[in-house]
Amino acid sequence: MAEDNLLASTPPTPYYAVVFTSCRTAVDDEGYSATAERMLALAAEQDGYLGVESVRDGDGGGITVSYWRDLDAIARWRAATEHRQAQSDGRAKWYEQYRVRVCRVEREYGFGD
Repeated sequence: MAEDNLLASTPPTPYYAVVFTSCRTAVDDEGYSATAERMLALAAEQDGYLGVESVRDGDGGGITVSYWRDLDAIARWRAATEHRQAQSDGRAKWYEQYRVRVCRVEREYGFGD
């Protein structure tokens, strides 16, 4: 995880969240882990990136939520060459299925900030 904390620090609303839910295959765990780490590092370098939260259970189910300043930043991230290759590899070998949902965050509140 890119942050020292499980929860990303995000700016005042509005901003955007990309929710990536997935079911992993049992194929190439080492390659998957290396690529996932690289994608976290690469995303953090992108203009408009705000943070990430990610969890995966023991059965391969996972949720990663990345936070972005605007839709243009999300579009640039989606089109980044190295990210496009990781997407292709994911479809070919690492995921049984996945969903991507892009959401505008209108309100945020919490406990223990």
